[in-house]
Amino acid sequence: METIWIIGAGRFGRLAVNRLRKQFHMVIVDTDESRLRTMEGTNLTLVQSDGVKYLADNLDLKADIVSWIIPSLPVHLAWEWIRRKSGPTQLKALELPDTILSLLPHPMRGQSSHIYVSHADFICPDNCNEPDLFCTHTKKPRQQNMYQLLESLSFEAFQPLVVKSRQLAPGVGGYRSEDLYNLSDKIGQVKGSLLICTACRCHGVITGAIHQ
Repeated sequence: METIWIIGAGRFGRLAVNRLRKQFHMVIVDTDESRLRTMEGTNLTLVQSDGVKYLADNLDLKADIVSWIIPSLPVHLAWEWIRRKSGPTQLKALELPDTILSLLPHPMRGQSSHIYVSHADFICPDNCNEPDLFCTHTKKPRQQNMYQLLESLSFEAFQPLVVKSRQLAPGVGGYRSEDLYNLSDKIGQVKGSLLICTACRCHGVITGAIHQ
């Protein structure tokens, strides 16, 4: 049975457990012991730890110990991982100027250097199965995939680098460990201003960064 890591045991972490528990062995990581105690199942391993630290300390592409990583924390997990891997002197967060907002669908600034984007101006149903042709909620034709939109984004001297999130079950998405290592390889080839993104078909998060 393949193993997945669910980083965060809040609402979306529990949703992932409920919808994938029959298919995978799951490692669930959260700092809150009370959240972990709500999880039950013979194919679950519960780890009380900071999720970013756990990913940074345990992810090993050569070891092939995890098939999928499901980010369920209120942070940009791919960015936090690559920042730790690269080191604080090599990769630094960079607040993005307001002029980028007009290029993005429904942008919303988060903390520091993060911008959240979405094709939706409504709360999506948590059981959306990402149909190919039409939006689950509006029934209107689907717009360009968000990960493709961000990959083609042209903004000043910033280079967009995108980790694609794939749907594993309705409302549950994740990426493989090699996706993170591919991000690391690409960053190693680029100096200067970066847009480090994680995106599925409808939603995404962008973090501005400078690679020195």
